Parts: sequence; structure tokens; C-alpha cells
Amino acid sequence: MIDKTTRSLEDVLAQISDGARIMIGGFGTAGQPAGLIDGLIETGAKDLVIINNNAGNGDYGLAKLLKTGAVRKIICSFPRQSDSWVFDELYRAGKIELELVPQGNLACRIQAAGMGLGAVFTPTGYGTLLAEGKETRHIDGKDYVLEYPIKADFALIKAFKGDRWGNLVYRKSARNFGPIMAAAADVTIAEVSEIVELGALDPEHIITPGIFVRHVVKI
Repeated sequence: MIDKTTRSLEDVLAQISDGARIMIGGFGTAGQPAGLIDGLIETGAKDLVIINNNAGNGDYGLAKLLKTGAVRKIICSFPRQSDSWVFDELYRAGKIELELVPQGNLACRIQAAGMGLGAVFTPTGYGTLLAEGKETRHIDGKDYVLEYPIKADFALIKAFKGDRWGNLVYRKSARNFGPIMAAAADVTIAEVSEIVELGALDPEHIITPGIFVRHVVKI
């Protein structure tokens, strides 16, 4: 019997080792798996590479993880906003590396990994510092930059409901990066508010099918 649900957050997160590449869902705090992040902090894993939309808010969730010093590098689109003081302090002190990726490119490159593509050509970034050292092409009258997929060892995402097969549904805008990150990581761990019986989820409403999910944890 397939059962991807678990009550032991510690056991699930124990497989994350030093140096892991981890995608963390969320658009700001919307859809951010704060429970999984707190559990990750407890593991003591360090030298991590984090892929996220931004670089944390206040002292919550992702910012809390950054503050521990466990993150070596972050790949994101919005490293600075009014409450990004944790990242600002680390970056100015030279304690964290930043790879800046335009948001559309971030989504596209994660999708490319999930789809098994070798690379994609995108017009975003052409003619800017972000295109320096990258292959460019003129296609059908437009200029493009070659970008490679962004993959991860783990994806930590948040969904609204899940079943024991790992099928997931999301709540409104909290969906954001969750579905594409789930497809682009070797191991996806989903934090859910409710675990329902198999068959309780309307198949037409399932956004992330269980094939992309390894573990479902109710938090």
C-alpha cells in the first residue's frame, strides 16, 4: 500500500545533509512552508543552497533559516524588500552568496528542470549584466539568452490538503511556486494543513499529482 504520509517530521528531514540544494516554495510568506523550515533548522544542516522567490521576510521562516548561518548561497528574484534585514546584513558582511534571477526566468528554469529540458532561450536579461558570459541567439527577429534548468535535491513546499498517495491541492495564491518546484526536485516534502482519505480530493482540483511527492507531513 502506498502511504506517503508521516507523523515524524524529524525522520523526513534527517535525509537532508550538508551542502544540499533546496527549493523552498512561497511568494513572500504566502505558501511558505514555515513548519518545514523550522524543522530544517533543527537538523543543523549547513552549507545549503536555497532556491526561493525572495530572501526572507522579517525574522520569520526563510529569514529565520538565513539567520542561523546555514545557507551558503541563495538563488532568488527579490533579495531586497523593506523587511529583508537578515539577508541585507549577511550579504553586506560577505557571509552569503547571491545569484539573482529575474522572476520569469526563475519560474521558466525550474519548469525546464521539471520537464527534463536541456536548456531554454529567453529574451529576459538580454543586453544586461545578467547575460554576460552566456550564449545568445537571434531567433525569428528577436534576441535571446540561453539559460539552464534549476534543479534541486529537495523541494520543501506547502499545500492545503494532501492524501496518502501524495496528491496535493493548494489554497488560492499560496500555490505559487509549489507545483513547479515539486517537479524539479529529487525529493519533494509537502507540508499540508489537512490529510484526507484517498478519493476525497476531486481529481479535477489536484494540482500536484503524487508522482512528484515523496512525503506528506501535516503541520
